[in-house]
Amino acid sequence: MIDRPHDLPVTRQCQILELARSTAYYTPPPTSPADLALMRRIDELHLEYPFAGARMLRDMLRREGHRIGRKHVGTLMKKMGIEALYRKPNLSKQHGARPIYPYLLRNLTVDRSNQVWATDITYIPMRRGFVYLVAILDWYSRRVLSWRVSNTPTTDFCLDAVREAIARHGKPEIFNTDQGSQRSPPKRGFTSNEFTGLLKGQGIQISMDGKGCWRDNVFVERLWKNVKYEEVYLKAYDSVSIAKTSLGAYLNFYNSRRPHQSLDGKTPDAIYFAGLPQESIAA
Repeated sequence: MIDRPHDLPVTRQCQILELARSTAYYTPPPTSPADLALMRRIDELHLEYPFAGARMLRDMLRREGHRIGRKHVGTLMKKMGIEALYRKPNLSKQHGARPIYPYLLRNLTVDRSNQVWATDITYIPMRRGFVYLVAILDWYSRRVLSWRVSNTPTTDFCLDAVREAIARHGKPEIFNTDQGSQRSPPKRGFTSNEFTGLLKGQGIQISMDGKGCWRDNVFVERLWKNVKYEEVYLKAYDSVSIAKTSLGAYLNFYNSRRPHQSLDGKTPDAIYFAGLPQESIAA
């Protein structure tokens, strides 16, 4: 968000973005190897038991021999951008500057490519450190249209992924995202004015999951499970560049060669291109 080489002083950039100046100069301390190991295990447990909150995860970790408290688990979950997934009552007013949009996919028949796109962010562990992965998914075909990796959970890399998907594939009628929460900073970017403004500027309807309801973005959750178990957990990336190269190779395999049971054994590429209007294919 902050562009240090820009002619506009950093102080003024912070004022425009409504950020504290200390935020621009703060360098977060590196995550310890012990915490990185815990974060990887929490990520694995979260995939298997998405309803588990900090208390349940603490108890699971303690049974495995880890000496850890609930607050520490909660801190690591927040850093990873995950939270227990279950329907929670909305007891607070939404911030006026970041409106929450209704979920538009309930009872909607999705029967063609580029009708609905969806996105989310997930935590990717490396040998020493971690990164975040964002992907744009076509709801009908499960095809990954674009993706980006970043070591910071800013809105910028999400915007880049959306712009690339639109430039390469046109635009969807509806775009579905996770609305995030105060406990999952990486996902709050989906409600930012920059992100929603990009979609509205393209005339795209915005849909947002119910808070904490994993079923509303189920196909992206399934993608993450495939990425983690078939790629990430089998390797230990030594650098961000290696992570990008390896994830790119897997996602290409996922689109073009991996058969999907939910697609009757076909690939996302096959379903996506067959589901496009003929004039789009000709173009």
